[in-house]
This record gives sequence, structure tokens and C-alpha cells, in this order.
Amino acid sequence: MNISAIWIRRPVMTILIVVSLLFFGVVSYRQLPVDFLPNVDYPTIQVKASLPGASPETMASSVALPLEKQFSTIDGVDSMSSSNTTGSTTITITFSLSRNIDSAAQDVSSAISAAQKRLPANMPSPPSYVKTNPAEQPIMYYVFTSKTMTMPQVQDYVETSVLPALSSVEGVSQAQIFGSQRYAVRLRMDPDRMAARNVGIDEVTTALEKGNVNLPGGTLSGPSIAYSVDSTGQLMKATDYNKLVVSYRNGNPIRIQDIGQATDSTENEFMHRSLITSKGRSDGVFVAISKQPGANAVQIAKDVRNKMAMVQGAIPKGINVTLLYDRSQFIQASVKDVQLTLLLTIFLVIAVVFTFLGSLRATLIPGITVPLSLVGTFAVMKLAGFSLNNISLMSLTLAAGFVVDDAVVVMENIVRRVEAGETPREAAFAGSREIGFTVLSMTLSLVVVFVPILFMSGIVGRLFNEFAVSITAAILLSGFISLTLTPMMCAYILKHRNGKTQAGRFVRVSERVFERAIRFYGRTLALSLAHPRKVLAFTLSVFLLAGFLFTRIDKGFIPSQDMDMFIIRTQGNDRSSFDYLASHQRELDRIIAKEPDIKGALSVVGTPTYNKGFMFVTLKDRAERKESVDQIIARLRPEINSIPGLRAFPYNPPPITIGSRQTFGVGQYTLTSPDLNLLAKAAAAMENRMRTLPGLTDVNSSLELRTPKIILDIDRDKASALGLTADQIQDALYSSYADRLVTTIYTPSNEYDVYLDLGKSFQSDPSVLSRLYVKAASGTLVPLSTITKQREVLSSLSVNHSGQLPAATITYNLKPGYALGTAADEIRSAAQKILPAGVTGFFEGNTSAFQSSFANMGFLLFVTIFIIYVVLGILYESFIHPVTILTALPLAGAGALIFLMLFHMELDIYSYVGIIMLVGIVKKNGIMMIDFALELAKKKGLSSRDSIYEACQIRFRPIMMTTMAAVFGTLPIALGFGTGGESRQPLGVAVVGGLIFSQFLTLYVTPVFYVWFDQMQQKLAKKRENLSPQG
Repeated sequence: MNISAIWIRRPVMTILIVVSLLFFGVVSYRQLPVDFLPNVDYPTIQVKASLPGASPETMASSVALPLEKQFSTIDGVDSMSSSNTTGSTTITITFSLSRNIDSAAQDVSSAISAAQKRLPANMPSPPSYVKTNPAEQPIMYYVFTSKTMTMPQVQDYVETSVLPALSSVEGVSQAQIFGSQRYAVRLRMDPDRMAARNVGIDEVTTALEKGNVNLPGGTLSGPSIAYSVDSTGQLMKATDYNKLVVSYRNGNPIRIQDIGQATDSTENEFMHRSLITSKGRSDGVFVAISKQPGANAVQIAKDVRNKMAMVQGAIPKGINVTLLYDRSQFIQASVKDVQLTLLLTIFLVIAVVFTFLGSLRATLIPGITVPLSLVGTFAVMKLAGFSLNNISLMSLTLAAGFVVDDAVVVMENIVRRVEAGETPREAAFAGSREIGFTVLSMTLSLVVVFVPILFMSGIVGRLFNEFAVSITAAILLSGFISLTLTPMMCAYILKHRNGKTQAGRFVRVSERVFERAIRFYGRTLALSLAHPRKVLAFTLSVFLLAGFLFTRIDKGFIPSQDMDMFIIRTQGNDRSSFDYLASHQRELDRIIAKEPDIKGALSVVGTPTYNKGFMFVTLKDRAERKESVDQIIARLRPEINSIPGLRAFPYNPPPITIGSRQTFGVGQYTLTSPDLNLLAKAAAAMENRMRTLPGLTDVNSSLELRTPKIILDIDRDKASALGLTADQIQDALYSSYADRLVTTIYTPSNEYDVYLDLGKSFQSDPSVLSRLYVKAASGTLVPLSTITKQREVLSSLSVNHSGQLPAATITYNLKPGYALGTAADEIRSAAQKILPAGVTGFFEGNTSAFQSSFANMGFLLFVTIFIIYVVLGILYESFIHPVTILTALPLAGAGALIFLMLFHMELDIYSYVGIIMLVGIVKKNGIMMIDFALELAKKKGLSSRDSIYEACQIRFRPIMMTTMAAVFGTLPIALGFGTGGESRQPLGVAVVGGLIFSQFLTLYVTPVFYVWFDQMQQKLAKKRENLSPQG
């Protein structure tokens, strides 16, 4: 049966079908969204709850734990963690990838309602939740600054006028202010003046709650006119609160201004935001813009910039707008460079084919297969909902190197017949029929290589799903074109050669070179076939070498990438206050401001706790810098770490974030235990041990029981005798030191909170607690010092949970040149020696994903080889021939590992996928040799040795053409060409190294195995014949 015959006979049909494929591919390409990486929708929900003034321990036990118990009953919860700081709880629930985020959100809402009755009654509002995706980071940051307006005024304008406009842009998930500092009124009470006037703090609270109201007044309805009724029940400004009467003493009113002062302030005084540039430092309001899953990042950024240009016309003159970071520019540059790499690859592949064939006509035929296969793949990508991103375009770039293979094999077989004297049409029919099964075997066996990737689980499976589908589509299309368009074009485009036809000079030179190469190959192949044991021993040694190299090579997860930005986490010393950290971070601001490669930075003090900070640093474009982001970090680290009293942790965040904990480094090792004290000791010991590991830097623990805390032990007998309860004492402390939200101001466009506490001079030292009074039932003010005793203990500013257990996360960064796999092994070894019974340790984030990915990769490689064996066994109806074809795999694997180690690269996810690709590529050589040898043995009755010898010589040219096309097609990736090329480079190096190393060896190893297996079969057949009973 000749599949190609109908396509050769009906050229118009063939051309129209191919043109249709080209048309739909081009249309689909123009509609594909553009993004950095494939959409990885990690279903995650974040729940937040607040209880102002509550300690981290209280938040963990009374707020987080009841919620966590309810959330643990929800179906599909993959992991759950919580972070509890003073007055705040954040619970992050990550669901399995198969769980629908909308139905999960409904379950979370129901669980919050069920837990409500167990939560503290004085929480200002019920817990809220939001759907998030930790893998999706904001694509843009805008900064709003002003020299004439306060930051609360700027934020108020941004909230009411800018955010709604940006949120309305199609594809924008949310536009939110990073580190809110909204306007608020603060009432600072003076306990000395209150005591002098016999006013208790509870009286102030009551007066504020009842003195500022916003209730409906109703209506008056007469015979002809109706009136609405309202009153000035609200106090709108700080000056209004100063005049509020709290109580009367001896008939005289006591106002707020008599016992304290109301001031215009912000919701969070323990947070400060600054924009850092070479021009200096200025306060700012930062807006982060995130996109919806699957949306076009480049188009969204363009629409946002256009919308901002429209909004800026209405922005008050005192407000300046700066675009601090636009990730779409990096995405655009990266995708554009991958597209250029793809075009360069196509050119190199066609150049290789021309070099081997020496004819423009002959080169055109397989050359047209490459763009047709790739353009047609865009239609498949559109139907599958994919985007143009680094992964999908990388798959097409790799595909360009071997989608030409099928067409080359078909055309070369036809050309060989034309050179033997057949007409192009005769050669097209006969050659396509002769080679059709080989092409089908090559295509199907290559496609099945990528099938296991489609079933990979976890984040890596999501990441490489587009890769596998896109490259599979390209391979299937190339096989289709090779069996349809290629023979048809050969029949009508190739010239008939006869004795009078004079070949061109280039062709003559090319043919002489290949004739010499074939003769040399024939001699060396004969030598190999004459010494099979040596070849078999060599193959076994290479197999063992591959296994040894696999155990020795450094292993990583996803290569770091220069995305024109990096992050610095900061932390004060154990006893530092917000003011202390703010003053020391200004020194860091100065270091960053003077760095010439830095474009700007967002500097925040007071997040997630008052003695921690954060800096988002943006760099000039990579083309404008001599140093990479990792080199800049390495150069700045000593100067940053020299700032006294400040611990700084700079790092280059990975291209994709796994896990949602806010950490101080790229690596996370978490300890859990039901015993918090045991956990704290284990965390401290583990942190100290990890600091001694040679490849780690910036080691830091989230649980540090070194922060001073004042405990007031209540003398309940004395308090009761004076008519006081623990609730009254706690309430007085809450009103004095906990930023108590006492009332709210409502305006037509916004709402603002009113907070109560003591003046700053009464919050600076524990001794001021003795000046606080609590009002007894008798009306007498009782000094707090008479009914309580102070003691100081050490605590942590945050209490974390993992699952429902107290947890401590130790974060770390890797020193340059140190592998993630090596670090993980050393940390695991240290944990086995240090952690006591009752404490469990495990990796989170990228390290956890790395471990699970590599645990599955070995099995994935085995499944890939098994599926190829099954397919080849079915095609050849043989148990032995598939093994013969697969003997090249250890050679390719060893070559890939040797080249990776030679260029000091890690075996990461990208390079591992490259090795899996090699399984499909290198076995093509074996198929071409074995398939032809079997045909010769069948037709001519040749021995296995003679048939494989002749087949190898006949197939030498197409084998060399296809392999060199794959090598040169992958070469631009191996060279790290273009923006972000450093992440793709390991895959290219693995493929190129594996092909180069295995190419020449398989030309000898596969024939020897073919003969050896055939001889074994003959011996077994003779034994069975001798053992059979004589008839």
C-alpha cells in the first residue's frame, strides 16, 4: 500500500489542503496571547482575619486554629499554612491542581461561616478570602509621588480615581495598592491628664462610639411635600474629635483635647513606603497590577499604559506618576528573541539540507516542511488555548531541527532513485512506497516520547504540557506533509538526470566528499562488525559511565533567569522597633540609589511585621548592563551585609513561584511540632547548623523566640476586691496600646477608621505601664501597677502553622555555583542528625517541587522507553529489533551528561526534558538502518551482517542529514541566544551534546547489536530444533 500515491496523482488537492493549513496557522498565530510562561493556574485561596492588638500567639490559637479545623474538612486541600502576627492572621490554602477554584471558594466561604461562632466576638469584621495564584506575579508596578500632598491624600485619590480605571482594563485581574496607608484619625490619650480629671479609658471609648454615628433619620411626608431627615451625627475631621465631650466633672465638660489629642494620621503607622532612584528618595503610593490567568500579558500592559495616559490628564498637578516595572517589556523581548531563534534555526536547518543535497530544488522540498509544520502547529495551539511563550516557542524551535527529518528521508530516497535513472514521477511513487513504513515508524515512535510528559503531575506537568502538545503537533504535521506534499513536489519539481546532465560544481564537490565519507565509514564499519565483543564491551562501559555521571552531576530545578529585577528582604535585630529598622533601611536605600545599573526600587518598612522590610529593585535592560542580575547581587551583598544592625537577604526570585509563604530566600525547609518550645529549640539548632553548610547563605528562621514581650500577671484577689475584672483590665490595655478601632467615618466616596491609643511618649518604655489607670465600679481610678506585676519574656513576632501544627520555616539562598540538589541532600542529612523526636522536617516551595519532579523523572524516562519499545515491537512484530534500535540511548544520555558537566551546567527540568527528547531523536538512526536492513534481507536473502552493512551505507547520507539538522537546529538554544536564553540553554546543551556524542557511535554500535541479536536468535532456533522430537 502506498499512502502517498493519491497525493501525487492529485496535486491540486494536495496544494489546497496545505494552503488551508498555512492559512489557519497564520490566522491563529495573530490571535495567540503572549506571555512569559504557560499559564499555571495553581488553585490557591488566601483567608485574612484581624483582631487589632492581639498577640501572634492569640491570633494563632483563637483565630487561625478554629478556621484551620474547618478548612481541613474541605475536599481537595493539598496544603494549608498560616502566618500569625500581631493583630493579623493569613491562612493560605492550596488545592490540588484538579480542583475547581470557584467551587473551592464556595467551600471556603461555608467553612468560614461554620467557624464564626468559635472566633473572638470582638473581631472588627468577619474573615475575608480572595482567590490567588502564587505562580502569577504582578506584571506592572506604578508609583505615585507628591511634594505637595500627603501620602494619605495621594492614596485616597488613587483609590477613588485610578484603581477603578485600571481594574476596568480587559484581562486585568486586580489593581491594588501595595502596603496601604489610608487616611485615619488617631486619638492619642494622655494617662496623666486623664487621671487628673478622673476619666477612665473606657469612658473615652464609649464617648467615641456614641459620638460618631451614621444612622438613617427617616422622612417627613406632608400633603404635598416630602422631606428627608438627617443630622450631623458624624465627626469628619480630627478637629471635630478634639471638641467631643467625654464626660462632665463638677458640671464642666471634659473634651478629648483636655485629656489627649486627635490627629490626622494613617491606618498603619508602622509602615513606610519609598521610591528610590538615582535622584534620591521620596514617599510613594505603589500600585501592583496583576493579570487574569491565560490573558495576554503584553496586550494588557499596552492597554494599561493607554488607560493610564488617559487618567493622567485628570490627575492633580501635585501628583507624579512613575512606571517602576513593566514585566511585559521583558516578556516581549524574550518572546521576540525566541522567535528570532526560531527563524535562525529554520535557516540553519535548510542550510544543512542544502549542504548535503547541493540543489536548491531538492532543498526547497524538505525545507518547506519546516515552516509548514510550525505554522500549522499555531492552529493546534489556538484550539488548545495555549499562548506564545518561552516554553511553547522553545518547543517549536527544537521541533524545527527534526520535523525536517521525515521529509529528508522521503526526498533522499526519491532523489537516490532519480540519480539511478528513474524519472521523478516514477521515483516519487516507488520511493514513497518503499520508505512509507519507515517514516510512519519514525513519526509514531517520536510522538510517543512526549506522551508521558502530558501525564506529568504537579507544577512541572502544567509547565510542560504546552511543550509536549506543541511539539507533538509539529511532529505529526511533519509526518503528514512528508507523506503527502513531499513526494508530490518531488514528482513535479525534481529534474530527471541522464548521462548528458552536468551537475553543478558545488554538487560535484559535495558528492565527492560524501563518497569519500561513505568509503571511510564502510571500512570502519566492517572493522566494527569484525570485532563485536569490543564494541559490546565499549557500549556497556558507556552505559555504566552514564549511570556514574548521573550520580555525580549537580541537579537543579528551574534555571535562574535575569528578569531585570531582584528582591531584598530586610530585618532588624531581635529587639528592634519600627523606627530602628526604618533608620537603618535608609542606609540600604542609599546603597541602591548610587548603583548605576539600577533603574529604581520600591522600599517598604514594616511588612510583614514592624521589624521587617522589603525592597523590590528594578534594573536597566540586560542589553544596557555588563553584569547579570546574579552578578550584581553577588557584588552588592558584602556592602549590604556591612550595614550595622540590619540583616539583608538579596535574591533573584525564580521565574515561577511555587508556594505562597513570604520568605527570605529561594529555599524553604519547614519544621513542625505540637510542642512550640521543642519546635523553637529544634529550629534554632537547625538554623545554626545550616549556617555552617558551605553552599548556603542568608539562612533565617521564621520562629525566633528572641523578641521581648511584657506579661502583666493579674492579682485577681486585689482586682476583685476593688471591683475590677480581668476583662476590664484587658480592655484598658487594648484601648491603650492595640490601635483600637473605635468608630468609622463615612464619606460619599470612601470610609476612614478612627483609632484610639495612648500618646507615643507613653508607648516607648515598659515603665509607662505604671501610669495607666483602670476605672473601678465605684468610679475610682486604680493604678494598673497595684493589681498587676510585670515580667519580661521572649517571644516571636510571628507564629506560623503548617497544616494545624506550629511551624518554623528556615529560608536560605544558594551561593553562586552551588546546586539545589546538593543543598537539599546536605540539609536532609543535617536534619536526620539534629531533629529530636516529635519534630518533623520537610522542604517547601521550589525545593519540594524539585524533589517530587526528580522522583518522577526517572519513572517518566522508563515509561517513555517502554512505550517506544511497545510501539516499535508492534510495528516490527518483533521482541528483538526494538532493543537493537534502543541501544543508542545510553550513548546519547552519556553525551548529554558529559556536555552539561563540561559547561558547568546542572541537570535541571529543562535539560532532563532534553534527555527525554534524545530518546526520540537518536532512535531515528536505528530505525532507518534496521528497517532498510530487514527489507534487504527479505528481498535479496542477504545475511544479517551483509544486509546491515549495505543498509548503513545506503542510509548514511539521510542519517547524517537528519542528525546535523537536529544539531544545528538546537545550536541557537545551546548558545543561550536572546533575552532569557540562559534558562533554555541547558536543554540545548543536553540535546546537542547527546546528538554529537551518539551520532558517530550509533553508526557502529547499532549494526553490531543487530548482527549479535540475529546470531543469538539463530542459535536459539537451532537449539529448539535440536531439542524437538524426531518425527
